[in-house]
Amino acid sequence: MIKVYGIKNCDSVRKAIKYLKSHELAFEFIDFRETPVSDTEIAKWLEESDINTLFNTRGTTYRTLKLKELNLDEEGKRTWLAKENMLIKRPVITLDNDVIVGYNESLYNEKLL
Repeated sequence: MIKVYGIKNCDSVRKAIKYLKSHELAFEFIDFRETPVSDTEIAKWLEESDINTLFNTRGTTYRTLKLKELNLDEEGKRTWLAKENMLIKRPVITLDNDVIVGYNESLYNEKLL
């Protein structure tokens, strides 16, 4: 089963959901705000993805928390991802052992169809 993690009002998440629906792919949506992602789940994602891909440095949360000033290492970033899910780049799509971070239609075509 395809799982889509993100927040409902995110443009990239809406594009991903629209893509999945247009290709008639069944999926489950998990909203970060309603169901926070655990450190264990993040660790699984990092087995298939890179911390710098998963950690969103372009969002409001990153700027508000002034994390750039902390000059975080990989472990620090991972700790913050578990503590503040809004730092996770959206959407995160999981299927079996595969993880896709962000909206990327060509990657979706390759991995989901």
